Amino acid sequence: MLYLVATPIGNLEDITLRALKVLEEVDFILCEDTRKTSLLLKRFGLRKKLFSFYEHNEIKRIPWMIEELKKERKIALVSNAGTPTISDPGYKLVRECKKYNLPITSLPGASSVLCALSLSAIPHDKFIFLGYLPRKKGERKKVLEKAKPYQINLVFFETPHRLLDSLKDLKEVFGKQRITICRELTKKFEEIIETDLEEAIKYFEKNKARGEFTLILENQQSPNETI
Repeated sequence: MLYLVATPIGNLEDITLRALKVLEEVDFILCEDTRKTSLLLKRFGLRKKLFSFYEHNEIKRIPWMIEELKKERKIALVSNAGTPTISDPGYKLVRECKKYNLPITSLPGASSVLCALSLSAIPHDKFIFLGYLPRKKGERKKVLEKAKPYQINLVFFETPHRLLDSLKDLKEVFGKQRITICRELTKKFEEIIETDLEEAIKYFEKNKARGEFTLILENQQSPNETI
C-alpha cells in the first residue's frame, strides 16, 4: 500500500493522529528532503528508514518502489509541507501504481491553499489553483492572460525572490484588483496582507519579501453583501 501523507505546512502540531499512526507503521518513508522529515519524526518520537524522493531522482526510484509495493510493502510518501503531488513530486509514482493496480490511499491534512482562502476577505466559493507561476516573465504573463477570461479568483504560490516581479505582471494583466497575500502560514511570523495590486507593489518595493507566500487574486466581481 502506498500512503500519500499530508504533513504540516509550518506548525508541526497540525499533523493528524492518523498520519502519525501510518508513519509509525509503514516499512519506510519516501520524502522530498530527508533532513526535514527527520525533524518531523524526531518531534513525535518516531524512527523510520527514509529515502529521498524528489524531482531529480523520482524516475530512477519509481521502478524500485513498484517492486516493493508488489511485495505488499507499506510505503509512505511525504513532501516537505502539505500534500504530496500538489506542486510537489509524486504524481508519476501514483500513475505507475494505477498502471499496475497497486493500492493507494491519501491522508488529508494541512493545506496552505485552504488555509489562505479561509483567511481571505475575497469571496472564494470558486477558485482556480495555479500552483507556482512560471519563472520567466513571458511564460508567466501567458498563464495569467489565459486565466483572466474565466473570471474566477486565482490562488497560487510564489517565492520571495520572484514575488515583486509577479505582482507587477499581475497588475499589467488584471489592473488594480484586490489581492490577499499570506506569508508564513501557521508559523510564528504569519502575516496576512489585504490590499490591491498597486499598493502591494509599493509595499514590497520598500519591504524585502521573506518566507513562503500564498496569494489570492480577485478575478470576479464581488457580490454586494450587507451584514
